[in-house]
Amino acid sequence: MGRLWVCDEGRGQAKTERGVLCVFSPSDACDLTLDPNTAYRKLRLSKHNKKVMREIEQKHPDHPDRFDQKPQVLCREGLTGRCYWEVQWSGEVYIAVTYRGITRRGDESVLGYNKQSWSLRCCDDDNSYSARHNPEFTSISVRPGGSHRVAVYLDCSAGTLSFYRPAQWKFGCLAHITKTSQSAQTVLWCFGDVSALLAGLRSAPVS
Repeated sequence: MGRLWVCDEGRGQAKTERGVLCVFSPSDACDLTLDPNTAYRKLRLSKHNKKVMREIEQKHPDHPDRFDQKPQVLCREGLTGRCYWEVQWSGEVYIAVTYRGITRRGDESVLGYNKQSWSLRCCDDDNSYSARHNPEFTSISVRPGGSHRVAVYLDCSAGTLSFYRPAQWKFGCLAHITKTSQSAQTVLWCFGDVSALLAGLRSAPVS
């Protein structure tokens, strides 16, 4: 498993020949917090561990769960069942889902470049998105401008992960990924002068 689909932006639902891929419910919304014990040393977290920014090296204590080479940070909460959350981003950010056991050392920890993680790259400079899962890579065409908020929907039992760009409750599907159904965690990966915020959740939309 691990196949990527690029969906037509602007449609309320992502579909294949099998029909609707995912339907949101308000009960799927989850409240996530960043785990300071996993944060790379040049990432700074906000007071309530909801926002991450790329800055000069921070005085994070040594911890076996900390990413040692890549500007990445995990969320504390494990993800099971059906989960919906949003990320407000700027600059160049990777939003990813990974299994808990991903290594924290070296190149094997890079999100989307291994069998344990799936990532969506979001970039301000060229208004681009791309999805990656080892070794598959897919560029995504989007309309200029639009929201800097990405909605993520994970359905572990169905084995699916979907990324959306919400705008006035019209959810354009960016990518749909099939995956295995193990427990997972969400990850943020930041480059340069950037920030990413685990956005305050509104009610998840019902399609």
